[in-house]
Amino acid sequence: MTAPSISERCRDGAAGEPSPTQGSPDLGAAGGAPGRYFVVIGNDEARRVCGFLQSAGHLVRHLTQPTDDALRHALDRARVGQEVAGVAILLDNDAASLRYALAVEHIRPHVTMVVTVFDRTVAEQLVRVIPNCRVTSPGDVAAPGLLAACLQPDLLAVNRTPSGHTGARWAEGTVRLEPYRPPRSLRYRALLGKIKGQLRPHDGSSRIMLTGLAGLFALLAADWTWSVTFRHRPPAEAFFEAVRTVSTVGPASAHGSTGYLVFAGLAMLITIVFTAVFTAGMVERLLAPRSIGMVGPRALPRAGHVVVVGLGQVGLRLCTRLQDLGVGVIAVERDPAAPNLRLARALGIPVLIADATDRYVLRRLSLHSAQAMAAVASDDLDNISVSVAARALAPDLRVIIRAGDHEAIAETHSLFRIGIVHDLAGLSAAYTTASLIGLRPRGVVARERQLLVERANGTFVPWPHADRCHRHPDTHQARHQERHQERHPDVDTDADASAEAHRPDPESDGRTQRYE
Repeated sequence: MTAPSISERCRDGAAGEPSPTQGSPDLGAAGGAPGRYFVVIGNDEARRVCGFLQSAGHLVRHLTQPTDDALRHALDRARVGQEVAGVAILLDNDAASLRYALAVEHIRPHVTMVVTVFDRTVAEQLVRVIPNCRVTSPGDVAAPGLLAACLQPDLLAVNRTPSGHTGARWAEGTVRLEPYRPPRSLRYRALLGKIKGQLRPHDGSSRIMLTGLAGLFALLAADWTWSVTFRHRPPAEAFFEAVRTVSTVGPASAHGSTGYLVFAGLAMLITIVFTAVFTAGMVERLLAPRSIGMVGPRALPRAGHVVVVGLGQVGLRLCTRLQDLGVGVIAVERDPAAPNLRLARALGIPVLIADATDRYVLRRLSLHSAQAMAAVASDDLDNISVSVAARALAPDLRVIIRAGDHEAIAETHSLFRIGIVHDLAGLSAAYTTASLIGLRPRGVVARERQLLVERANGTFVPWPHADRCHRHPDTHQARHQERHQERHPDVDTDADASAEAHRPDPESDGRTQRYE
């Protein structure tokens, strides 16, 4: 466990300052004056939230994976010196998020809480048990913006409402909401692409099975044509004899021309071969995991579709929203044991189990006729590699990149030459901080380098970007303090903490940082 920290920055810190054209949210009207105390639990996204709150003048206690005692101390008003204004629980594990949420509600009832939960059933039950809890997930926050980027370049977001879909566009210096329906040309391309994808082989087993099936039908048609044309048989009787030949039973009568008997004999021998080929393909397809169909909604579309690389929570939500709009979609997932594969199969989403950085795989995805490609895997570097490979095959392809989570790619604006970049951690952090200070946001949209938070009344407020907060103390030192406390329970470690309170932080240009 990494030691918890409570940090306080100067108001003029570099992190999180909005640009002059961006403006600043009215923090006083939204949730009181600066100087309030928040507890944030989590890793990277939590550091983004801490960075914004610190830049706004608030006190923040950042915990990564706290024990029950550490959480109780962080929420203890007597130890902290002021009331807890809000708690954010930003973890990737729903079970851990649920545990911490229940613990926080037990220790500090009715405190404002924002919790990241991916499973919607768990989220509904959590809100029912803890009404003061606001549940969100990075997938839900980012999906409207990713969906809009896949459809049209001038859209900022596309949301589902009870009355239909709503699109957000930038017009005359503000964001305007209007009913949205995909353009007719896109709908026609998507429908045509789905039709073209039917009965098209996409792998070895499908190709073998379709080859055997096509051979059997060709022999059936040839025998029927011979009987009707040259032997002058009625169509029904000719069909009966053709089926006997293809099933290797033989013609109904051995009497006939020598040519037909030779043809029937050869057809029965060839039928054995085609039957074996068809059976081999069928067996391989039945035994292997089937994530792509040859007929129906899970067949690979061939035009007007969107390729989604990464079938995590973000990718799955993007696929379902594209399907709701009638746009064909192909998901690409590297892990054959990914937890969302079963759900994708149930939802009728075709999933290709392969490495999207492989050019051979990309050629199978019909990128030249695709509407867009969204690289939304959890690893930023993988997303960039996939995007570069895709642009090499299809230079005119619209590419959407999930980037900004990796610390090595903190400055993502240089990636705009590759594709449209969406910083999911930044969007989710803006939504979380807006919820913590009392805005009750409905969503977050990104326009170029500007974030805009949608209020409950449908208006948008500019939101500043925030850097990550300072790193925690050295892990070895934190564990040493824990062991010291266990061996000497009567010794108050607050004295040691106060000694660390004004120790300069080597990464903060002389600014002080307090640790408990």
